[in-house]
Amino acid sequence: MSSALVRVEHLSKRYGDATVVDDLSFEIGPGECLGVIGPNGAGKTTTIRMCLGLTAPDSGSIHALGLEMPRDALAIKAQLGVVSQMDTLDPDFTCAENLLVYGRYFGMRDAQIRERIPALLEFASLSAKANARPGELSGGMKRRLSLARALVNDPKLLMLDEPTTGLDPQARHLMWERLQLLLGQGKSILLTTHFMDEAERLCNRLLVLDHGRKIAEGTPRNLIAQHLEPDVVEVFGVGALAVAESPLRALAARVEVSGETVFFYTANAAALLQALQAHPQLRTLHRPANLEDLFLKLTGRQIREEA
Repeated sequence: MSSALVRVEHLSKRYGDATVVDDLSFEIGPGECLGVIGPNGAGKTTTIRMCLGLTAPDSGSIHALGLEMPRDALAIKAQLGVVSQMDTLDPDFTCAENLLVYGRYFGMRDAQIRERIPALLEFASLSAKANARPGELSGGMKRRLSLARALVNDPKLLMLDEPTTGLDPQARHLMWERLQLLLGQGKSILLTTHFMDEAERLCNRLLVLDHGRKIAEGTPRNLIAQHLEPDVVEVFGVGALAVAESPLRALAARVEVSGETVFFYTANAAALLQALQAHPQLRTLHRPANLEDLFLKLTGRQIREEA
């Protein structure tokens, strides 16, 4: 990708004896959404912080927009839009005032910002909330206001750290619609997320991180085809765990157990589904392999707490 908007090479970060980011390299092209997925503690947020100049890398380089981080941090940040995990809206200002004050941080004139505010509020579906304070907004409205605020300087690149966490399905879908509009306008996005449907819907390419290292990279469809069997049969109900060690196991390429559910991964589900008819007490779900299956295969099913 010779025209890469962002190029990260051999990035590493350690805290004491713990290596949080380990020799990480990636690129983001113009108009591309690069998704970064991985378990808690995989290094996603630390990577974004280094790209923003908020955390100094121990080694490696970050070039963005023809400039180098951290040497040109201010010039790079002037062309970035950021939506962090946590709500950073000012509760004392209205929606319009939040946009106005934030625009001043970029050295924009008040008249220039005020000219942009109506379009930004309309983009966020918040035109009717211009004079409302963040405390009067729903969670989805706050996230859309945060996105509108990140656009006040008309950035070329957006860095979004789990932007839809805590939102209900309707609010998430509206946020996805807005992000797709931005991609259609030629914006580039670096997105971290725990939602695999979000990653598959929005991202042109994915990085899968675990223990700070890149363990896979590619388009969502190619990664699924490369690492997984095409069909998945989920089996659950009374006696489901017993079939994991039964002769049915031979009808699948791979079998995994999570809780009370058995997952059969296979290139041809017909024989397995027919055999399962002899177990009417069991419930089955036949579906294509997806990114969640990929995530769990590459990083494991064990829940990890935040470091």
